[in-house]
Amino acid sequence: MYEYADFDAAFVRRRNAQFRAQVERRIDGSLTEDEFRPLRLMNGLYLQLHAYMLRVAVPYGTLSAAQMRQLALIADRWDKGYGHFTTRQNIQYNWPRLTDVPDILEALAEVRMHSIQTSGNTIRNVTADHFAGAAADEIEDPRPTAELIRQWSTDHPEFQFLPRKFKIAVTGSPNDRVVTKGNDIGLRIVRGGAGQTGYEVIVGGGLGRTPMVGQVIRPFLKRDDLLPYLEAIVSTYNLMGRRDNKFKARIKITVFENGMEAFRDAVEARFAQTRKDFSGVSSRKIAEIARHFALPEFRTDSVAAYDAARRSDPVFRSWCDTNLAAHRAPGHAIVTVSLKAHGKTPGDATSAQMRVLADLAERFGHGELRISHEQNVVLPHVHKSDLPALHAALKQAALATANIGLASDIIACPGMDYCTLATARSIPVAQGLATHFNALGLEREIGQLKIKISGCINACGHHHIGHIGILGLDRAGVENYQITLGGDHSENLVIGDRAGPGFAYDEIIPAIERLLRAYLALRMSGDEPFIDAYRRLGAAPFKAALYPAEAERDAA
Repeated sequence: MYEYADFDAAFVRRRNAQFRAQVERRIDGSLTEDEFRPLRLMNGLYLQLHAYMLRVAVPYGTLSAAQMRQLALIADRWDKGYGHFTTRQNIQYNWPRLTDVPDILEALAEVRMHSIQTSGNTIRNVTADHFAGAAADEIEDPRPTAELIRQWSTDHPEFQFLPRKFKIAVTGSPNDRVVTKGNDIGLRIVRGGAGQTGYEVIVGGGLGRTPMVGQVIRPFLKRDDLLPYLEAIVSTYNLMGRRDNKFKARIKITVFENGMEAFRDAVEARFAQTRKDFSGVSSRKIAEIARHFALPEFRTDSVAAYDAARRSDPVFRSWCDTNLAAHRAPGHAIVTVSLKAHGKTPGDATSAQMRVLADLAERFGHGELRISHEQNVVLPHVHKSDLPALHAALKQAALATANIGLASDIIACPGMDYCTLATARSIPVAQGLATHFNALGLEREIGQLKIKISGCINACGHHHIGHIGILGLDRAGVENYQITLGGDHSENLVIGDRAGPGFAYDEIIPAIERLLRAYLALRMSGDEPFIDAYRRLGAAPFKAALYPAEAERDAA
């Protein structure tokens, strides 16, 4: 893992001292809320529906066991005993008091963490594949690249007041697990014709009220050109992006309104200037950073105990079937720990669970954890012989739910339970769906399914790219839930199609049940996933299930 240099530590200390003084001035009335707002947002502090909310950066989703324990301590000492992991691989505390926030930031600094640039119109926390360094399909670990971008973008003097917030995601695998085409900039590590590694650069993706799929601006960028090219893209956007309407200020609108060709020409012209200042920096710096991400020494022990447990214990076997992924090292597995126990809030972890995860990471996973954009926790390097003991320990902590990739593994934003922008509830819908299909005994029969729920048009729950997306809106003071179908969050990003009129709060779960029962009746075989059936059959039979009265009228 990356260790702070003296510069990093000194920088964070200065920022924390600066913000402590700003908080004191807000409390004594020297600063009005309007004056304080941009200062707190620069440090990840929001004023939400009921209280302040502090968003803490987890760069590229990587945590040490010590950092996870500190997050648990903060939850107990200054919040309500839990934290919420987000789709940007961050953690949010929903109940801190303003007077306590400077102390929280000091506690974070003790374990090389901060909340800088987790808000505001700047380059936000850089995300990366949560299986980085472990995935069997990986070309290269994307985290050194993500760390390079973090260092370049933090407190960048030109990019603190962009037209709108800006998000960057990096993957080192052909199978995209970080939604690169849904980010302002997406980077895919690829091999060039001569076998050297570089980057496919994607720009103009994003969800929200105007969802767009990112476009390739450079199919192959040399490693040494990474920083000057990123500088060229962001500075071009900073000049061309709209500031007259915040709903049209994201780079996706800039690319759309000017056209990719014109935007690319402007970037390339800017790149020709910036390249002179960056020659060779990226390659040398990435090599230096990469030493912090050296892989652990993998064991070569027998996996006989794992094989025996799979044969004898159906509960363990079920968990293995859903929650394990292929590892690059023989005899090892990537373990995803579900934070989606049926009926619980997606992405929430109690302080006790955080401590258990930290202990288990040290005991079985080389002291390392990852936060996924799907709001789960990953132990990236676990030897298979340790899996039975790991599973037993997870069961005791209520963390052994075997549902990764199934109907209850739902992405959901905080919705109207917390967020000032939300227009409908998300959490109760997610909880209701999870418990409903579990009680019916249909979850495993339904199989692989991505349900994503947002409580407003800003799409923090990624509903546009769910196989089934649910968007909560306000219709004359009444919650109304629209359904989209056929979205895809992978390397083949697809924005889902709106199915039709929305449903009332008490109608949404029955509607999803009709939809999925229709899928079970229509699929070609027991292993055809929902998304494949939808692509094969088209929307018509699924719309008929959602709106049976309309289907009957049409038939008549």
